[in-house]
Amino acid sequence: MFWNSVAFKKNIWYNQNMDKNIYNIKENDLTYGRGYVYSLQYHIVWCTKYRKQVLKDGIDEELKQMLQELAEEYHFKILAMEVMPDHIHLLLDCRPQFMISDMVKIMKGNTARWLFLKRPELRKSLWGGHLWNPSYCAVTVSDRSREQVETYLRNQKER
Repeated sequence: MFWNSVAFKKNIWYNQNMDKNIYNIKENDLTYGRGYVYSLQYHIVWCTKYRKQVLKDGIDEELKQMLQELAEEYHFKILAMEVMPDHIHLLLDCRPQFMISDMVKIMKGNTARWLFLKRPELRKSLWGGHLWNPSYCAVTVSDRSREQVETYLRNQKER
């Protein structure tokens, strides 16, 4: 009984005193739903088709705005976001009802459609008219997140 109490207190201390950066959340901000409490963060990365560097010259800012609008519409939070010329990093906080595959499909599908409507020249610079690579990387936030995301990005260059 005593050891369980010590382990419980140590776990609480660890959760409250973790470093705050894109990979670790310092405070254990819990969200309350009807009959459940949760804190789910995912680091999601996806690349442009053929790793073409097309997310630049203002497209990156438009893309960030589009992703923020999707977050409001679908009730998830973007805790951190970075749009690189050939890939996107997102740190999301979302409800347990969301399937990550559905969220990624929504974000990739809507942003591609919106960008092609706003910037028709973008479609011409991509072979076959596809903006996003069909794969993505989704990692729960942990100490290993950085290593897993870097492995994903390295493997994308080889394929």
